[in-house]
Amino acid sequence: MRRINNLTGSVMNLKRWGVLLTVLCCFRAGTAAAANAETVLLWPNGAPDAKGDTDNDKPSLTIYVPEKQDQVRAAVVVCPGGGYSHLAMGHEGEDVAKWLNSLGVTAFVLKYRHGGNGYRHPVPLEDAQRAIRYVRAGAEKWNIDPAKIGILGFSAGGHLASTAGTHFDRGNSQAGDAIDRVSCRPDFLVLCYAVISMTSDQTHKGSRNSLLGSSPDPELAKSLSNEMQVTADTPPTFLFSTNADTTVPAENSVQFYLALRKAKVPAELHIYEKGQHGVGLAPKDPILTTWKERLADWLKVRGLLSSK
Repeated sequence: MRRINNLTGSVMNLKRWGVLLTVLCCFRAGTAAAANAETVLLWPNGAPDAKGDTDNDKPSLTIYVPEKQDQVRAAVVVCPGGGYSHLAMGHEGEDVAKWLNSLGVTAFVLKYRHGGNGYRHPVPLEDAQRAIRYVRAGAEKWNIDPAKIGILGFSAGGHLASTAGTHFDRGNSQAGDAIDRVSCRPDFLVLCYAVISMTSDQTHKGSRNSLLGSSPDPELAKSLSNEMQVTADTPPTFLFSTNADTTVPAENSVQFYLALRKAKVPAELHIYEKGQHGVGLAPKDPILTTWKERLADWLKVRGLLSSK
């Protein structure tokens, strides 16, 4: 009996050590993933329209590269939300980048200038456009397909992403900076509980005030109501929102989807019944968290994910 008890104790100890080692391995893997993320300035010599020389005046990209880089892959610029007054860099930035890495997608989390630091339109858009150009210009370096570069945004970051998808140019061939010669048109959009309108009753007033001021010029507000700016050249788009979101009502996503449909632009819209605003990947909601699986399916349908 004593031998059996000793054996049982040994097995239990081995299990405990196994659990501990698993936890340690997971921790080290997570730490390694964070350590491998590289941050680069969008304008190393100083950003245009900068108000100073602090960290807040220097837009940047934090680059998350998938473990396997054996194939040319898609890339996504990630725009965290925050009402154009701050940036939710964790659950709407780093967490999303790591999830995209799990799909084999290279992710670039954008730290853009915003109203919280005294920056209004067009500065956030300048940062987003520069980010897309930067990724496309360096596509070979990161083993990225330059025709598969998308932009993803949450809430106000979704407004920024939708603005990048409706206000773009093909680059300036005469520019002295090689990055500025590259197109800033994203190849696809992912808009998550996004602010879209700047004019309707459904707008998020905090985002509008931070971006345009409390009494914006009506024509400027209209030009940044992106449901009105959709054309046949707007990139294919994935959208999700919830009926329960009272911060940025689902009408924003619906209006943009209907505009895409009218312009015959491929699009997919998911509106969940429940779910609060600002959930990111929604890890605590077993239903709402499936939005990312729907996105993965859409990326596959669009031919944006590797077969491996």
